[in-house]
Amino acid sequence: MDNMKSKLKSLLNRRLGFVCFLVFLLWIKTVIAYYADFSLGLNDPLQHLIMIINPIATTLVLLSIPLYIKRARISYIIMGLIYLIESIFLYANILYYREFTDFITSSLILGVSSVSKGLGSSSLNLVKGHDFIYWIDIIILIVLFITKFIKMDTKSLKKLTAAATTSLGLLLFSVNLMIAEANRPQLLSRAFDHAYIVKYLGFNSFLGYDAIKSAMNDKARSTAVGTDMDDVLNYTNENYAKPSKKYFGKANRKNIIVIHLESFQQFLIGMKINDQEVTPFLNSLYHDQNTIAFDNFYHEVGLGKTSDAETMLESGLFGLPSGSFFTSMGPNNTFQSAPAILGQKKGYTSAVFHGNVASFWSRNQVYKNMGYNYFFDQSYFDNSIKNSNNGYGTKDKLMLSESAKYLEQLQQPFYTKFLTVSNHFDFNLPEEDRDDFVGPESSDKHVSDYFVSAHYLDNSLREFFNYLQDSGLYKNSMIVLYGDHFGI
Repeated sequence: MDNMKSKLKSLLNRRLGFVCFLVFLLWIKTVIAYYADFSLGLNDPLQHLIMIINPIATTLVLLSIPLYIKRARISYIIMGLIYLIESIFLYANILYYREFTDFITSSLILGVSSVSKGLGSSSLNLVKGHDFIYWIDIIILIVLFITKFIKMDTKSLKKLTAAATTSLGLLLFSVNLMIAEANRPQLLSRAFDHAYIVKYLGFNSFLGYDAIKSAMNDKARSTAVGTDMDDVLNYTNENYAKPSKKYFGKANRKNIIVIHLESFQQFLIGMKINDQEVTPFLNSLYHDQNTIAFDNFYHEVGLGKTSDAETMLESGLFGLPSGSFFTSMGPNNTFQSAPAILGQKKGYTSAVFHGNVASFWSRNQVYKNMGYNYFFDQSYFDNSIKNSNNGYGTKDKLMLSESAKYLEQLQQPFYTKFLTVSNHFDFNLPEEDRDDFVGPESSDKHVSDYFVSAHYLDNSLREFFNYLQDSGLYKNSMIVLYGDHFGI
């Protein structure tokens, strides 16, 4: 025991050894925070492994910087400052997540003076009993220095050793990024959820990524001039299509219920497999005399996929050449979208119902900027494992049925949107949700399962329509259904 204590003391009294000790402490409490205070949607063992190792690389790179400084006192002071800043940043993210279910961005840090107003006592309400874990390491370090168990290493470190330490951190980050990209392709280019960046690359990488993205957006805005819109305005004026005299105003003051059919394609309508209709209920709606149906309908989404479809539906804007419009432009812009227009001109109340986490595609920020009054996300539904759909949120039948209690309380007329998820790739519907419908034989299981999950979606819609009719909402509502993008 004494020999081990002596070796540990010897290690900690060398500058490089002390850096490794600081990295170890930050790594331990970050991993504890991941599991104790964040919900990062871990779906497989590899994601757990990636999340466990991701704090090491960037922390090692940051703490290797003081190793280039010859003067021991300055080197140790900078080490301490970096360690303290990293600890504060971690805990600030914990408190922020408890309140907003999101992570601290670069713009939030730059505007901290205005953001901090009105906090104080409210922040104290976010503190939990186990939070001492995130600060006890600071006390341990102070005690170790006071008792002189750790002393400053006055010997300057070779630049080659310092460079090797930095290089090791960069190498670990490269390996981390490579594994992350293998598990989640287009991780950085699509970036549909802040939680994805954090769980794959860590807090430091997320902050760096967000800062670069914000700088690019700011640069684009700074070079924009009003005349840039001339071509767009001229085109829209020249191609203006007058409203149909037959239908314009028919739904005035009626409730509007938009149902977003995940990965739903036109060929499913009317299709039979083994003499069974894939979507019998939707078929009946499609051919009903009170339905206006469109079959010349194509998806125009980019990497934003579902969120790009939402953008087009409600704002008439296309997605971006790369990345997601929602995550890149949505949080920092105000949109004259359907919910805002209906609210301003017709006094509509607006709400979104979605069984996934609020931060996915930055919806918790974008919906506010679109003018939505309410967003009922995963936290409003029973999202236990048996009710979850492969990590994409609450199953359609449960989400739609549980939405009823919120829908009934909305001030009418209302504009609402329901986002389904059960027909999401990889279409792996649990056995308990399958009825006697059997998909086609296919060498690709995803293709066969696509029809089974589409059939489940159809059943979910039938049950929801029955509720609308029983509640009386059906008579005073216009219901819009659309498929957001291709499924197979």
